[in-house]
Amino acid sequence: MTAKHWRMAIGCDVAGLQYKEILLADLEKDDRVDWVRDLGVHASDPESESYGEVGIRLAELVAAGEIDRGVLVCGTGIGMAISANKVHGVRATVVHDSFSAERSILSNNCQVLSLGQRVIGPELARRLVREWLGYEFDSSSPSNDKVVVITDYEERSRC
Repeated sequence: MTAKHWRMAIGCDVAGLQYKEILLADLEKDDRVDWVRDLGVHASDPESESYGEVGIRLAELVAAGEIDRGVLVCGTGIGMAISANKVHGVRATVVHDSFSAERSILSNNCQVLSLGQRVIGPELARRLVREWLGYEFDSSSPSNDKVVVITDYEERSRC
């Protein structure tokens, strides 16, 4: 079976810069990743943007179909996930364990993984991203009907 290849982006705020650099290097070497776009922030200007700005920008790329999946890193992962979830059509979640990483895809079809540099160690962050990239949502699974409830509501409530 051929593994899925992903078009990716990664972003962070100042509190997630160290992990973003580690994860970016991993993604650039991962055979499942066709390419990865670094959305910042960068070491040369780590205070240039807030988690909200970076999270929304990455989520807009997902919503536009320009990337398949994204990884966001801030202090806790919470602010990034909240900001990404404000973009229509995007499902983002904070993950701190392998089971949640698995279920974020298999049960929820999340396109954005958010991690907290102040919450988990770097090796766990690396492992979670590697594992997460190995999962694909199965639209024939019982979870599809549950995801449809969310997407249908989102469509009905769109301004």
